[in-house]
Amino acid sequence: MKAIQESPQAEPRQLHMNKPKFKWKKWMYHLVTGLFALLMLYPIIWLLMSSFKESSEVFVTAHSLIPDPFIWSNYAQGWEGIAGQSFGTFIKNSLIIVGFSTIGAVISSALIAYGFARISFKGKAFWFGCMMVSMMLPHEVVMIPQYIIFAKIGWLNSFLPIIVPQFFGHAFFIFLMVQFIRNIPIELDEAARIDGCGRFSIFYRVILPLIVPAMATAAIFSFYWKWEDLINPVLYLNSPDKYPVSLALKLFLDSETASNWGAMFAMSVVSLLPVILIFFLFQKYIVEGISTSGLK
Repeated sequence: MKAIQESPQAEPRQLHMNKPKFKWKKWMYHLVTGLFALLMLYPIIWLLMSSFKESSEVFVTAHSLIPDPFIWSNYAQGWEGIAGQSFGTFIKNSLIIVGFSTIGAVISSALIAYGFARISFKGKAFWFGCMMVSMMLPHEVVMIPQYIIFAKIGWLNSFLPIIVPQFFGHAFFIFLMVQFIRNIPIELDEAARIDGCGRFSIFYRVILPLIVPAMATAAIFSFYWKWEDLINPVLYLNSPDKYPVSLALKLFLDSETASNWGAMFAMSVVSLLPVILIFFLFQKYIVEGISTSGLK
């Protein structure tokens, strides 16, 4: 009888002990992180809201995010383009440049990285050091010599000076893939060699499938860097029908006449859509390609 009488008192105590505690530290962490995220996203939000304002009101009402009036004509005017070319032409040019540059940079960097990581040759450490030093070389140092070379071979006003150099490897991508390949056991190469594979076959059948995360990371970075590149198109392209998005946005601003800020902001939002899409589709590869090894 005593045990029966004590059980009702023990049950509420047990329920009280199993009651989940309020994790205020976790909620505080998410709150602070969310506030910092909004702070970092404020320029993008301001750009998006300004694309719905009249050009004359963009900077007059810069303190307010809400457009008054709310207009859509900036997107129609911006898509009509400038200099006789629609904005779709500029996007097409950017996709051509980015696509071929990314393919060339990733494939060539993977081959060079395989050579540095797996093949022994005379002066290997010296050439690897030269490659690492080139990462610290400012682009302004080689800009004029490259322009002279491309001018002499007749490549000006074409995509070739922007695309072709990417097929000779990118120092950062080579370094990234070298570290990735070095984490792959050498026993896999030896087993493939016993099965009759040559160097290229080992690269294609063994190494290449294992460095896909590193190659995806290199492709993402190459896409971002080439999409926003402005200096190379300014140097080598003279015809508006060959302008990429980065250079086309500059055409909306004119120091002699009125600048169409609304159309420029609208097309800036449009130009950000591929970048945002690529990020959300392949964001896992950015971390995976840098932090993981070659083993699965």
